[in-house]
Amino acid sequence: MIALRAAAVAAGAAAVAATGAVLVARRRFTLTTVDGPSMEPTLRSGDRLLVRKTTRVRRGQIVLFKNPKDEGVLLLKRTVAVQGDRLPTEWSFPDIEQISGRTVPPSSYVVLGDNRPTSFDSRHFGFISRESLVGVMLRRVS
Repeated sequence: MIALRAAAVAAGAAAVAATGAVLVARRRFTLTTVDGPSMEPTLRSGDRLLVRKTTRVRRGQIVLFKNPKDEGVLLLKRTVAVQGDRLPTEWSFPDIEQISGRTVPPSSYVVLGDNRPTSFDSRHFGFISRESLVGVMLRRVS
């Protein structure tokens, strides 16, 4: 009888630990699905991605963030400039206030889609803020 109780307690403890691990994972990671061609050929519509929730971003990383024009929509783009970077003067962003030649302000980023002709990105809405970031893509998942 004591052995059965010990086994039941151990099973219950394992279930609690597994539940805790799931909750920790949900706080640190999210899954998302690519919708649209703006990141082709790197990412294709339908790809599922594991994203680490963070606001630490390096140049070249693909980030998930809230659309500055519609916060109910999330976007995936590549970070091409981080705070302190000077933007090349030849970058022309006709849809927004001129930012070419400027320095990226603190806690801000410039993001562009890999498939530029189809991408809605910093050329249209300017800098994104650290507060709008959800996280950084880690890898594709099946």
